[in-house]
Amino acid sequence: MEIVIIGGGFAGLNLAKELLNQKDIRVTLVDKNNYNFFPPLIYQVATAFLEPSSISYPFRKFFAGKKNLQFRLGQLKAVVPEENKVILHNGELTYDHLVFATGAETSYFGMDNVKKNAIPMKTLNDAIVMRNTILKNLEKAAICKDIRKRRELLTIVVAGGGPTGVEVSGMFAELKKNIFLKEYPELATAASNIYLIDGGPALLAPMSKASQDDTYKALTDLGVVVKLNTQVVDYKDDSVYLSTGETIQTKNLIWAAGVSAMTFEGIPAECYGRGKRMITDAYNKVNGTKNIYAIGDTALQLTDEAFPDGHPQVAQVAIQQGINLASNFKATLKNKQQVPFKYNDKGSMAIIGKNKAVVDLPKPKMHFKGFIAWAIWLFIHLVSLITYRNRIQTFFNWMISYFAKDNSLRMIIRPDKARRAETKTV
Repeated sequence: MEIVIIGGGFAGLNLAKELLNQKDIRVTLVDKNNYNFFPPLIYQVATAFLEPSSISYPFRKFFAGKKNLQFRLGQLKAVVPEENKVILHNGELTYDHLVFATGAETSYFGMDNVKKNAIPMKTLNDAIVMRNTILKNLEKAAICKDIRKRRELLTIVVAGGGPTGVEVSGMFAELKKNIFLKEYPELATAASNIYLIDGGPALLAPMSKASQDDTYKALTDLGVVVKLNTQVVDYKDDSVYLSTGETIQTKNLIWAAGVSAMTFEGIPAECYGRGKRMITDAYNKVNGTKNIYAIGDTALQLTDEAFPDGHPQVAQVAIQQGINLASNFKATLKNKQQVPFKYNDKGSMAIIGKNKAVVDLPKPKMHFKGFIAWAIWLFIHLVSLITYRNRIQTFFNWMISYFAKDNSLRMIIRPDKARRAETKTV
């Protein structure tokens, strides 16, 4: 059985891992990057609390010595279902079963100016761009004599009140409080704000009211200005335009407000549902196809009675779907019955700052906040990293940050081409 997996995130990698050493199954995992990374900690790379290598690991290193698994660096261009073939930017592959585990990409809701000017928070590249942008703007502010322009350089607007928006806002508030004024004495009297904008009536919409209220209080106590029932409608000329009619002058709009799945040539339009997600049956097979599957953020499965509108686009769904699909592939080879997917909700959590977090557990129904929730968050994210090396490196950096309230990772590193381009525009 030849299985091709497109995408090496939580869903794709867990599917591949579960098929390891299956002598009758050969797996080729295709990804446009040569590394796997851990999206829940991207914001810590973006705020210079972790290095990129702490949350990423090369696919080929991970697959080394695993005889029935292989990696292919490539970007999917089209699928030819009638020929069981995928066309990549650098060649072709044939398959017996094709699995889409392509995740989701940033959605700007059709706002071209926001897409052009805002800083997204979805990939490792986005995180590095954000880190460089914020640090460069701090350096510019340190020598800027114009009060208005200095405020624009220092003000940060985060759009999106989900876990990513909450976590990055809290991290910037901690940086502002403990680090920026110490390392940038020139900015001691400079005015600036951190804004968190969300279109809903509460932060962390899927979580409990207790978590929402605790998060709002913790962020406002840190100095974050939270604006609810408010949407970003445009961003141009360093001005963020809000649905309330207000504008905020800033050079730093961080976009964590929405995601969308992707469409692919060769997959019929009727296979897609809400948010461009592929509609699947209970076994994650894409409707209207015979051997094409979708798992994780790109799948819209409407057969789970507990989630009639589809599963949330979170890591646990992707991991569990990858494991379940692997079991079904193995069952097929043994002529055993396949098992429909049922999501086991293990809870939700978000970190806000040092010793500040919220955790909701569904079974039994419990809510934690403060240090206990913070410790749970750290433990769960640490053990979820792909290798022991990642775990040790991340734990080491976290301990330095916790006890010293600082780290030494705030370096502006960019390719020579980018540096030369910047120099020409100065």
